Amino acid sequence: MKVAGRDMRAVWWTDEGVAFIEQRRLPHAFETGLARSVEAVARAIEEMAVRGAPAIGVLAGYGLALAARRGEPLEAAYERLLRTRPTAVNLRAGLDAVRGAAPDPDAMLAAARAHDEAEVAAGAAIGEHGLALFGRGTRVLTHCNAGWLAVQDWGTALAPVYRAARAGLEPFVFVSETRPRLQGARLTAWELAQEGVAHALIADGAAAHFIQRGLVHVVLTGADRIAANGDVANKIGTYGKALAARAHGVPFYVAAPLTTIDPTTPTGAEIPIEERDGEEVLGVEGVDAEGRWTRVRVAPGGAVALNPAFDVTPHELVTGLVTDAGIVPATAQGITEALRRAGRAPRD
Repeated sequence: MKVAGRDMRAVWWTDEGVAFIEQRRLPHAFETGLARSVEAVARAIEEMAVRGAPAIGVLAGYGLALAARRGEPLEAAYERLLRTRPTAVNLRAGLDAVRGAAPDPDAMLAAARAHDEAEVAAGAAIGEHGLALFGRGTRVLTHCNAGWLAVQDWGTALAPVYRAARAGLEPFVFVSETRPRLQGARLTAWELAQEGVAHALIADGAAAHFIQRGLVHVVLTGADRIAANGDVANKIGTYGKALAARAHGVPFYVAAPLTTIDPTTPTGAEIPIEERDGEEVLGVEGVDAEGRWTRVRVAPGGAVALNPAFDVTPHELVTGLVTDAGIVPATAQGITEALRRAGRAPRD
């Protein structure tokens, strides 16, 4: 995808370390960061300089390759990176892809690059398969950021939107702001503007209103982990949108590569839900009138906040999974068959 007309990815390898777009500074400043050690890679993930399930898997894979080139203990590096965020299964997929080539540093870097390219190809394929959901002027509602910043290129939920836009179908996107970190307002809106896709930012609480009024044709989100039965963990606030979509007969699709499916997790009840610092809820960040980055407190002093990062949408509410292998039923049978066709079915 493009930034000011220049092709970019969210994460890339350099001889000095692993470079990345600093997502915490968007949309008001475009900056890049450089992680020169495993610990720096881990902090970039934990502190959400890079976020999005496939993107952190790519970053972690490059981080493990970096450990090999720096002579750092590989198992310690693997465990440190694996601990950074517990919900997204793509993190482990990236690490395992690279660890399989250990201990040869060159082979591990080649494996990290191959995983990177595979995730990009998956995003492109999701876009192609998801294009079937769009007609001219389709109005889609999405949540959080599931575009190329989260997936290296194309994205998951946004990949079909970009394909539709480039096909001249003129899609329109309702962008849910995504409290408390505002990934929709800060990242999705920025991406869509870069691509020239028509969109409007809405408050999280307004989504059901637009669905009820018949203004939304389809709800399309990404995922951080999909259980074996089709239950979906995604950014907090997704479940409510699925309930509203079901109540008003609007299809609710989840877009994700097959690497986001975790066949070792039977249902959504077993998916670990990351609990983040309550300070994220108690205030907001942005730029002031002079363009200075600042944070202001919204809640009263002494207020306590709970801050789950994800929720689980039961598979019964999911119309289908838009994957790199096609649109798959959100059922245990549909998932098993898709994984088997792709040669990824778990061994008995």
